[in-house]
Amino acid sequence: MRRGFKAEAERQAEKARTEMGKRPSDHVDALDLATHVGAIVRRADELTSRERLQTLEEIQPGAFSACTFTIGDQHIIVYNPISSPGRTQSDIAHEVSHVVLMHEMKTVETIAGLAFFTCDAEEEQEANWLAGCLLLPRRLLYLAVRRGMRAPDIAEQYNVSEQMAAFRLRTTGVLRQLGASGE
Repeated sequence: MRRGFKAEAERQAEKARTEMGKRPSDHVDALDLATHVGAIVRRADELTSRERLQTLEEIQPGAFSACTFTIGDQHIIVYNPISSPGRTQSDIAHEVSHVVLMHEMKTVETIAGLAFFTCDAEEEQEANWLAGCLLLPRRLLYLAVRRGMRAPDIAEQYNVSEQMAAFRLRTTGVLRQLGASGE
């Protein structure tokens, strides 16, 4: 990631949460974040059958989580409804992050007659980091750990996956700062 991006992402998350009328320790739902940035959110089973999504998941687990299409000036986020609720929060927040960061689709590759959008690795890292900041900003984690919460508690309270909560606790330095164990 480019120099200074992590601090910038924390500021962007704080700004978005403030604009939404949220306090630092408030839960923010990814669907509300999408609405806040003007995106429309749709379940993938509105576009194809749930059976096809389940077949894809069986063939290649995690192959499709979410994506964003831009038609004119409208962003449309499509997510996989068979994912867990915590994973769905992360997936939608990731796509919102692409919108906020104004990332553009790079290229379309064709493999075996199927079209795939390619991803810029740095933009994916930025979207992952900002998504984490939007859902679990450092200040929220600091307050949660001070109240004695650990990763499973944070995941449940803020409707994210335990993996997301543990990742954010490790990478923000909150645990080190407070001399706590988060998992």
